[in-house]
This record gives sequence, structure tokens and C-alpha cells, in this order.
Amino acid sequence: MNTSRKIIHIDMDAFYASVEQRDNPDLKGKPVAVGHSEKRGVVAAASYEARKYGVRSAMSSVKALKICPELIFVEGRMDVYKSVSAQIHEIFHEYTDIIEPISLDEAFLDVTENKKDIKLAVDIAREIKIRIRKELNLVASAGISYNKFLAKVASDLRKPDGLCTIHPDQAEEFIAGLPIEAFWGVGPVTAKKMHTLGIYNGSRLRNCSLEMLTRQFGKMGQVYYDFARGIDNRPVEAIRIRKSIGCEHTLEKDISLKSSVIIELYHVACELAERLKAKDFQGSTLTLKVKFHDFTQITRSISVNKQLHTLQDILPLSKQLLAEVDYEQHPIRLLGLSVSNPKEEESQFTESNKEKWIQLTLNFKE
Repeated sequence: MNTSRKIIHIDMDAFYASVEQRDNPDLKGKPVAVGHSEKRGVVAAASYEARKYGVRSAMSSVKALKICPELIFVEGRMDVYKSVSAQIHEIFHEYTDIIEPISLDEAFLDVTENKKDIKLAVDIAREIKIRIRKELNLVASAGISYNKFLAKVASDLRKPDGLCTIHPDQAEEFIAGLPIEAFWGVGPVTAKKMHTLGIYNGSRLRNCSLEMLTRQFGKMGQVYYDFARGIDNRPVEAIRIRKSIGCEHTLEKDISLKSSVIIELYHVACELAERLKAKDFQGSTLTLKVKFHDFTQITRSISVNKQLHTLQDILPLSKQLLAEVDYEQHPIRLLGLSVSNPKEEESQFTESNKEKWIQLTLNFKE
């Protein structure tokens, strides 16, 4: 375990909503949601004023307005958010070029060796936060530690406008008291399963054997075993190769009639095929995502011995996956398809299409 690394995790606070409040002074101090306010709308991001009422991303607009009648909806401006994100990254690059974007508003920085020869990573994080506030009039939180797992956790501890360092000699005690829900990769479903196993915090997790965790959680068992011991050897990857392409449709009304579902699936498959062609991407795994009327969701995947990139490849497999889903008693509100597992990832990253990977879609955690 290398504890000499200096990793910073920067997370912009309520990024989309904060940009909207910055650009429109009338929204300052008010509960704001980025998204659509209509019946089928979903909150993409919420300001801290809205979060006080319980408004969260991925929440239906109807529910958000019910718990916060004063909520102001603003249409998202992805081009603006991308532009602001680029400005933030320009600041990052003045300190290091080892930057791993996680999304438009989040990134890891490896500052073990940095351009300004600043000894302490916390001083770099503090400088970056000050510059983001001064130059862009936005607020960021930062976490600092010797690996990505702990840096990520640290950035969430004191939001908004947080600054937190977890030193190697503090890690064991800190992890022991960390609620299992705060572990990276543990969403509500996994947390519930952990609780049934008597695992409520890092200390309980550390007492579990690798064999038991692997049996219960598959490959993630090794990850949880390592995290409980403060181990995360993943490097900060300056550039990511695209691993998947997908699309999803939120339907105007819930559907359960087979013919209607097949028609919607066809439209999603057509859009996916177009995206694959536009990005010159292909992979051997197709994944179907289904979200039901009650917001529960499932995924089904299939891998084949060929590369998928046309509608003719995708549609039969998507129907095969859909046949495994019982939706007659559980109406569907969203359908999604994605292709992953490219045969030669390097071929997706030639000189002609080299680009920094930035996640442009909203991915909601488990």
C-alpha cells in the first residue's frame, strides 16, 4: 500500500444549480432545480436551498414540487456547464496534468509531483478552491488523501465548501467509524444487503473475510475488503478510453402492453445504433435497463462473440433481454440500451479522435 501519493478529489457543490444561480441573480438564495417541471419530468440537480426540503437529483418533478412548492425549475444548459467545466480544468492544469475527470463537476488530481512544487496537497486544494470562487464565482469541496477512495470520501464530509484531509496515520480509525453507506460503490440496495449481514460501518466490514465478501458481492467483495483496510491502488488516469455508449427514453406515460413496449424498444435501439455509428464504437455486450412505474429498476445483459454496432445486431438481442423482464404487472416508465466491452479499447483512442473523457450524461447511483 503506497501512502506517499497525494490525491485530491474536487467536487463542485450543486454544480448545475449553482451555475444557474450565478448567472441569474434572481435565483440567489432560492430553491432551484435543474430539469423539467412537467408531470414526467425528473430533477437533474438541486440547489442546497432545495435540498433542505429533501429535493434530490433523480427525484420526479411531481414529488419535488410536493415537498417544496416554492421550487423553481430551470431548463438545463449543458453547453454552458461544459464550458464552465473546461474553465475549471484549466485551473487544475496549472497544478498538474494528471487529472481524471469523473463527470463535468468532479475530478481526481494526482499532485504527488506538481508544477508549483507545493509540498502539501491540502495547500494545493485550498488554492484551487479559492481560485474557483474568485475567478468563476462558484464553490467547490475538496478531499485529500493517499488514494482515490479516501479522497472521494473526504470531499463529501464537509459539504458545501468543504476541505478535508485524511492522513495515512488516521485512515484506520477513520474507516472503522465510517457508515457503510458512505463507502464508495455502496448504494441503497447494497447497503441494505450489508445491514442484513450485520455490516453497518467500516469496523464491521473489516471483520469480514475476503471469502465471505466475495461470496456475497462477487468481484466487488475484493474492493470492499481492500477499502476496509484503506487500500486502493488505482492510479489517477489522465485519460479514459470510452468503455460504453448508451441511450435511454423516459416515456410520456407508463406502458405494459407488449406491442407498445416493443415499439419503444425499437426506437431506443435505433437511437443507439445511430450513436454507435457517429462515435465509430462497437462492443460485444448489450445491456437493457428498465425503470418501472414505482422507480425501481433492473438491468439485463448479454455478451456475444461479435461486435455490436448496427440495428440488425442490437434489436434481436434487445428483444431477447426484454423477454426476461416481467412488466405486465409492473408498467414501464423508462427504457435504456447500451453497448460495452469493446474488443480493442485502444482502437477507440487513435490520434484522430483523442479527447479527454468527460461524462456528459446524468448517471444516478444505485
